[in-house]
Amino acid sequence: MTDYIQQSKVNLGGFDSSVGLERGAGKLKEISWYLIKVIFFLSALPYPNGLKCLLLRLYGAKVGSGVVIKPRVNIHFPWKLDIGNDVWIGEEAFLLNFEQLIVGNNVCISQRAFLCGGNHDFRIPEMPYRNGPITLMDGAWIGASVFISPGVTVGIDSVVTAGSVVTGNIAPNGIYKGNPIVYIKQRW
Repeated sequence: MTDYIQQSKVNLGGFDSSVGLERGAGKLKEISWYLIKVIFFLSALPYPNGLKCLLLRLYGAKVGSGVVIKPRVNIHFPWKLDIGNDVWIGEEAFLLNFEQLIVGNNVCISQRAFLCGGNHDFRIPEMPYRNGPITLMDGAWIGASVFISPGVTVGIDSVVTAGSVVTGNIAPNGIYKGNPIVYIKQRW
């Protein structure tokens, strides 16, 4: 039995949250955003989309026209967010944008989608950040409960079906599903 016991090499005590993460704002801005987020974005109350878009712009986001943001949407750093025109973001979507998140025009991010721009390098005992930008090109549709990892681009007019896991780039005009994700067919 003792042959299977090993000592872990993970050293979370050595984790330094300042290495590998450029927050992009001062503490006061980040704290005030968190309060705004709790009141207006994480709430189940259906605050007007215009108000939510205005608040995002005040915190540095680029937000187009015709944007719908449903209740309980978690946006981590609005100053690293660029949303095009006629975008729909479903309830409980989580935009963990440690790096730039670009959402093109006519994009749908469905309920409980998790756009995860932050991760850790598990190959190093201190597990430093391994973050990356995410880009959703024009016409992309991200299904409910989809996970998108750092550094991914979803191509123009592509669909990622519900519950899929995306860890690499998605070509334009395709329908993709699963974990691991697989190409199904052309969309148009």
